Amino acid sequence: MAVYTQVSAEALGAFLAKFDHGELVSAKGIAEGVENSNYLVDTTTGRFILTLYEKRVSADDLPFFMAMLDHLAVDGNPVPRALPDRSGALIHELCGRPACLIEFLTGVSVSHPSEAQAYAAGAAMGAMHGSLAGFDGMRPNTLGPDGWRALLAKCGRDLDAIEPGLFDTVSAAADAVVAAWPSDLPRSVIHADLFPDNVLMLGDRVTGLIDFYFACTDIRAYDLAILHSAWAFDAQGEGYDAGVGKALVAGYVDRHPLSPAERAALPVLAQGACLRFLATRAWDWLNTPADALVTRKDPLAYWRRFEAYRKDDLFA
Repeated sequence: MAVYTQVSAEALGAFLAKFDHGELVSAKGIAEGVENSNYLVDTTTGRFILTLYEKRVSADDLPFFMAMLDHLAVDGNPVPRALPDRSGALIHELCGRPACLIEFLTGVSVSHPSEAQAYAAGAAMGAMHGSLAGFDGMRPNTLGPDGWRALLAKCGRDLDAIEPGLFDTVSAAADAVVAAWPSDLPRSVIHADLFPDNVLMLGDRVTGLIDFYFACTDIRAYDLAILHSAWAFDAQGEGYDAGVGKALVAGYVDRHPLSPAERAALPVLAQGACLRFLATRAWDWLNTPADALVTRKDPLAYWRRFEAYRKDDLFA
């Protein structure tokens, strides 16, 4: 989450007038994340999230996301649904951007997950994958191997401003990962971005899975590899917690089966996950507007993860 588009109190009040959720009391921009503009909104009847979808999220994809979230919620997964206005509309326009008013879920995201919390996150992903097996929507992954290679090429030699020689080093690594990328593993809709800040928890219990705007159809085990790369390392990508890593996988397989072929592919899938997030973080690092209320994230933290996965089988 982040704030790129500023919304005045007057504009927000007029927006809320279309709903039956009370009058505006307060609104605060949320700086975490990097994709959309988000506000924590309090009204006279409760608390909500206002999301304005920025350029990386296409308005044409929003019906897919809304249908997926409804499907997951009906199946008992703790996800936030978009709220309809009095006419039944879910998707609106505010300050020139597509916008939705979204349910607020209780809980906090953890910065240093315990093994018990990691187990719960893995189990929540497993349950989510089980539910999505019955969802027939499809959305291409624009940030699969072709996508992140294209983004790295778009960054070009500017990557060397982040670290000297980074462009050549990462380009060679990407070629090797793409050559080893599996083509015959089970596919489904996946979250594709289930970082700790997209999981809400109370103690060791998951109370919310949020921010599905990278959700797409791809290799199902890739989602677990992304989860592993995001949860099992410290923020700098320097320290790996083997207990957390094992707990993530254990929680997942307790809720959803993982075939031998999927297990064998996890190391290369995790390397691909690292390159994908290195690419998007590098692009944002180089191109984030100076006046955006957003916390930029270090691309090199994912290069350090990549080197850890390349050196050792962290799923053994």
